[in-house]
Amino acid sequence: MLETHPRREAALPPGRPTTGGWAITGLASIAPVTWGTTYLVTTQWLPPDRPLLSGVLRALPAGLIALLIARRLPSGVWWWRTAALGTLNIGAFFVLLFVAAYRLPGGVAATLSAAQPLIVAGLAVVLLGERPSRWRLGWAVVGVAGIGLMVLRGRLGFDPLGLAAGFAGTAVMAAGTVLTKRWGRPPGVGVLAFTGWQLTAGGLLIAPLALAVEGLPPRLDAPALGGYAWLSLVGTGLAYTLWFTGVARLPVTAMSFLPLLSPVVAAALGWLVLGQSLTATQLLGFGLAMVSISAAQLDSNQHLRARLTGKS
Repeated sequence: MLETHPRREAALPPGRPTTGGWAITGLASIAPVTWGTTYLVTTQWLPPDRPLLSGVLRALPAGLIALLIARRLPSGVWWWRTAALGTLNIGAFFVLLFVAAYRLPGGVAATLSAAQPLIVAGLAVVLLGERPSRWRLGWAVVGVAGIGLMVLRGRLGFDPLGLAAGFAGTAVMAAGTVLTKRWGRPPGVGVLAFTGWQLTAGGLLIAPLALAVEGLPPRLDAPALGGYAWLSLVGTGLAYTLWFTGVARLPVTAMSFLPLLSPVVAAALGWLVLGQSLTATQLLGFGLAMVSISAAQLDSNQHLRARLTGKS
């Protein structure tokens, strides 16, 4: 019988819980850092006005490669769980993300996504019984303020459909993260197979929608192929494997702060690569976002120490 509770992961090395916790956090952070390159890659190398095609080519090749390597398919209850997680974490999230990106200024969309720690905190109480500390809730508000200072500037457009898609995208990713924590993985299934299941399910969900809405894909030149390869293999395959590893090992409320790195990286790349200027206010927002992420992880390592010493 397949387990219905989170899979217990191997304990961190005794005597060095803080180092182990920071190592896991560091690896999981690679995921939102690579997600932060998406805007640069999309605007510079990918064909315009093909958001659904981009979603398919991000998810499906990486998922199929993971399945070929892992050689493991879902069974029993994990067929519908995979469909649910693949829809939340990949399929629906990618579609809503692109709708928001096309209908809202980038700063507005990024600020909506920064609300994820607060949404995860509420879902974690209901689904996991994991109550966030006041410390994390306070830093969640600081993180939203920091992202807002960094990316909101000038006249802003508030398209109702774009706002709805932005909020929905943030909510479905938050729900997917919490459900991934609640269900864990079935016995004997590694994180690579688990990631491959979800990426394949999400890609298959978007594919018919992309064909119906956008038609057949255009001919892709070398920069587009390179951009899709980066987004699929690194920004999706590797990133989600590391992300799901972190979700399994760290408190979900701490993990929910890490996506704040994405708009930070996007803004930094805009400055370094595209020559976009950063004002003093934006630098202040950058600092607040980074401090909020770090502060939340400090609380995370205290939790890990308590677990390893049998105090929780």
